[in-house]
Formats: sequence, structure tokens, C-alpha cells
Amino acid sequence: MKKSRALWAGFAALALVLATPTMASAGQKPKPAPDPVVKSSQVVAPFNLDLAGKKVYVADGFVGIVGTLSADGSITPTANPAPGASGVELSRDGRTLAFTTTEGEMEITGSGLNLWGARGSKVYADTLAYETANNPDQTIAYGVANPSACVSEALTAAGFPVSYTGLVDSHAYSVTQWGRKWVVADAGANALLTVDSRGNVGTLAVLPAQPTTITAAMATALGLPDCVVGVAYRFEAVPTDVEVGRDGMLYVTTLPGGPESPVLGARGALWRVNPWTGTATQIASGFLGATNLAIGQRGEIYVAEYFASTISVVKNGKKSHYLDLTNVVAVESGPGGSLWAGTTISLDPTAPQVPGTIVEIVNGKWHKKATLRD
Repeated sequence: MKKSRALWAGFAALALVLATPTMASAGQKPKPAPDPVVKSSQVVAPFNLDLAGKKVYVADGFVGIVGTLSADGSITPTANPAPGASGVELSRDGRTLAFTTTEGEMEITGSGLNLWGARGSKVYADTLAYETANNPDQTIAYGVANPSACVSEALTAAGFPVSYTGLVDSHAYSVTQWGRKWVVADAGANALLTVDSRGNVGTLAVLPAQPTTITAAMATALGLPDCVVGVAYRFEAVPTDVEVGRDGMLYVTTLPGGPESPVLGARGALWRVNPWTGTATQIASGFLGATNLAIGQRGEIYVAEYFASTISVVKNGKKSHYLDLTNVVAVESGPGGSLWAGTTISLDPTAPQVPGTIVEIVNGKWHKKATLRD
């Protein structure tokens, strides 16, 4: 399906439910709890963070700025305007700032990776042009295979494409450095793309389609007739973040395509991608809006679940709860074992309005639900 520039537009902000922390059993010394400390409430949609030395870079997509966090919580612009900014990373040598931008309202008119050098050089890798010329997922079948007339009519009436292959669509969303190249998670192309220092673009991997069998409850929620129950619909896998693990593999979060809401259940996934072969292996699933990931000091993987307002942690393929954080959209590992996270403003006009924030999460393993503190 075509995805608009505002990938997260229409996300309903979920309320944070306060709860009493789980108490340690008698005789046990309580372990420190993950403790989010607000560093800024002067952002709107910090889709990605990057920690480089003492600097915190942020890509605030709704206001179109890439900048650094100041001590007073303000954002000092590095690139302004940076329309639809979503991904940001400073190279390991500190010489190149990479950030993604996307232009257009209902239809994307431009998307790509910007590489800004320390001496003023600026390279733009046009991922939309690459997608238009190559369309890496053009052979991937989406939708329903061999649908009946009833299924075709019902899906068409509900606005679902019945059967199709990958469309031309690019939304360069997140970026990470891999060797001498950059890897872009393109949420429109459903692919991981490589970009070299000259802006040349290539395909590293295409994420596989995500089949979902429509249950009676799903059909009811979507207003679909009984003939659709039991039908397998192959949704697009929408990559939202990519990081390099200590093992040299790439780790990727995906949204499941289709209605990005709890209607079809928690279908987001975490993948390990071999950067030399492009082979993608799912290592965890059951995420409700997996928008970002961070890799911890011991190889554990933290996943921001936007719909659940939760950060989960994956260890040895097993997913568990780490911390509840309202509207969490980004998570990034920091020095000393801490995590940083970004939260958006409330996107649901019926929900209590809260500002976007950047928070530092002090290290801890005692899982609880928490409020933010200054």
C-alpha cells in the first residue's frame, strides 16, 4: 500500500496507566528501577536520537529540524529546514552527519539521505529516484492469493488492495553506519538500502511480506463479511529502524503494514539481517507499533512500541517488558548502560495533550510503570 509522508499520522496516543511497582520479596534488596528523567520538553516528534560523545542529536520530523540537545532543553539546529526529518547518526569519526528527509503531503515527492561533512560538503542520496528506477520489492506478492469474488469485493470496499506486488514508494526513515557505507531503513520501499560516501544507492535486503490470517474478531473490527474470515492477507513489512549489532549483523524493527493500530493485534517484529547475504531472520514478534530499537551493552535489544507506550527488551529471542513511557517513538543506547528515548506529542485530539520529550533512562532492571520526572 502507498504510505504517506507522515508515517505516524493518525496514530492514536495511548494513555499511560500508572501502577504501583512490583515489590521485592521479603529479605531481598530492591533492584534499581528504570528511571526516565526529562532532558527536554521542547520537541514535537523526535523520531530518532543519536548519542555521540557528549552530544545528543535529534531528528524532529514534525517541525523539520535536525539538531543537538542543549543543557536548557532547547534544540540547537544543525539542519533547518530538514523536511520530514526522521533518521540521524553521526559517523564514528565525527566527520559526517547523516540524516534522512522526506517531502510531500499525501504523496511523497522526495526522500533520501543527506550526508553533511565537517568541511561543508553536502551529498544527497535520492532514495525515491532509486526506488523509481529499481523498486526492490516489485516481485513480492502482497494481499490475497487467489481471492474469491466475495473476498475481492469486500476488500475493495474496505479500501484494501486485493492482490498486488511492491509499489513504487520511498520513505527513507532511519539510518546507521555500516563499515564505510550507510544503511537506510526505507519504510516506503520495504527494504534496507546502502548508500556510499558519493550518494550511490544499492539494495541490501528486502523484508519479506507479513501474512496475517483474518479472524472473526478482526473481520468484525474492520467491517468485513464472513467470507474474509480465515483468509491469509500478506501485508507489507515496513522497516522503521536499523542498528549494527556487536556480531556485525543488522537488527531491524518493522511495522506490520495495514492498519497500524491494535485492531489486528501486536504484529510488529524484530529481525536479524545478514548484511552480506541480505537474509532476514525474525527473532522476536508481538510488538504493538515497533518504531525504533537500541542495542544494550550485553547485546540485549530494546524496542520502542508506540501503540503500547512501552519499551520492551529482547534477550535470547525472548521479549519482556522494560518500561512504560507514553508515546515513546525512539530509543537509543547511551554511555554507561543508560538508555535515551524520545516521545511525541499526543496525536489523538481526544486524549490529554502532552509535549514531546527527550528523556534519559537511568540504568535498572526492576521493571515498573513510571511517570516522567524532571
